[in-house]
Amino acid sequence: MADGIEIRDVTDSDMPAIQEIYTHHVLEGLASFEEIPPDLAEMTRRRDAIVAQGYPYRVAVQAGRIKGYAYASSYRPRPAYKYTVEDSVYVDVGTHRQGIGQMLLENLIDLCTAKGYRQMIAVIGDSANNPSIGLHEKLGFEKAGALNSVGFKFGRWVDSLIMQRKLGPGDDTLPEG
Repeated sequence: MADGIEIRDVTDSDMPAIQEIYTHHVLEGLASFEEIPPDLAEMTRRRDAIVAQGYPYRVAVQAGRIKGYAYASSYRPRPAYKYTVEDSVYVDVGTHRQGIGQMLLENLIDLCTAKGYRQMIAVIGDSANNPSIGLHEKLGFEKAGALNSVGFKFGRWVDSLIMQRKLGPGDDTLPEG
């Protein structure tokens, strides 16, 4: 815990705040290409599916309030991708640029490394999303490519930027087993 912020596993009681944070990003930003915010039941179903697969789903709490959340999930469903995860980080609109996203992502990196994953992928909506790009670069992610004009939201074409970071030994050694 730093600066009164606790990073912990998600609970059912966190889901209304998570749904509220995500709703803002869906309606106001390009981090998500969804256009209609999922309701609480759908957000809980998604969380349950991620947790059931053994991936970490974490929240940042300060003074009893959820300030952000992050989770890792399967990058792709094919077996060859089993050592690769994709990260997702969302922070409450009132707490941007306070280090909460960094704390969440650092925690996610540590947990995924401990679980034996070897690569983490960030799929960043909007190649002009400098706060997310900067956060990922700060934590060792490198730009791996861009998918130009793959989304259309708010009346304009939107890119996706792919960033990648090795976890633990990455591809320097073969996985055990």
